[in-house]
Amino acid sequence: MMNRRMSSRSVSLTSTFLLLAAGGAAACDNDDDYQDAGFYCADANGVVVDDDNCDDDRSSGGLGALPFFIWYSSAFRPGYPVGYRLPPGGNRFAYNDRAARQSFGLPPTGKISNGTIKTSVVGKGGVARGSGKSSGG
Repeated sequence: MMNRRMSSRSVSLTSTFLLLAAGGAAACDNDDDYQDAGFYCADANGVVVDDDNCDDDRSSGGLGALPFFIWYSSAFRPGYPVGYRLPPGGNRFAYNDRAARQSFGLPPTGKISNGTIKTSVVGKGGVARGSGKSSGG
């Protein structure tokens, strides 16, 4: 039986091709991390409340002590009414967390309308994904 050796040039070209192919696949895979997300003002249990409760520019009234959050998920769609429990799997951050709001392209202060959809945000990482998130359910 005869052993056939590959020349160093063949090995080099094969290795280069494999590295390029792997890099191209990884670059294509990154697009899956960016999806549209729906945003809602809700209580700690993920029940939608009036979006005025998440307006940090409002004057604090009797409800000012209750914890409200901005919940987000790629599964959330516009149109959930007040009192509706958001679908499981969402994440949240404090309604007055300016850094989290900005990391999603939301205004740093003020009112965010329930059902707001932002494009290419889920999977961005940053402050909002690691700060105050919790699973709904």
